[in-house]
Amino acid sequence: MARLVKGRLVVATHNEGKLVEMRELLAPYGIEPVSAGELGLVEPDETGSTFTSNAAIKAEAATDATGLPAFADDSGLCVEALGGEPGIFSARWAKEAGSFILAMDGIERRLTAASAQPPYRARFVSALALSRPGEETLTFEGTIEGTLVFPPRGKLGFGYDPIFLPEGMTRTFGEISSIEKHGIPPDGSRALSHRARAFQAFARACLSD
Repeated sequence: MARLVKGRLVVATHNEGKLVEMRELLAPYGIEPVSAGELGLVEPDETGSTFTSNAAIKAEAATDATGLPAFADDSGLCVEALGGEPGIFSARWAKEAGSFILAMDGIERRLTAASAQPPYRARFVSALALSRPGEETLTFEGTIEGTLVFPPRGKLGFGYDPIFLPEGMTRTFGEISSIEKHGIPPDGSRALSHRARAFQAFARACLSD
């Protein structure tokens, strides 16, 4: 099967932490990533009801604006005791709170208000979308189960990483290096994070010669 992505690829994000992870994941494949922020693209309204639909909206908007293949992620934290929230509104919660640190404090307060008892079950979800001019948009999803810990631990990663403890581990995502999270190169067995698991599926379908 012919490789679907070569050369320049728009990474449709304005999130610096997410962009760093995407560049690291794409690096072994000789892709030339350029971000939506670097191109001055406007962020589209994320009107979808799922991670997958929002990822597709971002990727397709970047392709429409540039005429280039575009790659987008939509991801978030889903907390069982909060009915799956913040879910697709994970970034919005942080924006409204003023920072991810304050958003994590807010999650702890909501769990207390809900009389939830630890362990606080949660999952991270990542949906990736690849848009190409004149072609059907392809989507891929990855998840990882775990629990939440308070106070936050670690300064690695970004977003809600410091409160997420992956199932079977003693360190939060905030305490785990990006190499360990990603499992680079994606060999099908080493990926830990939700984004890396979705990326493995994308790489097998789109980056194999």
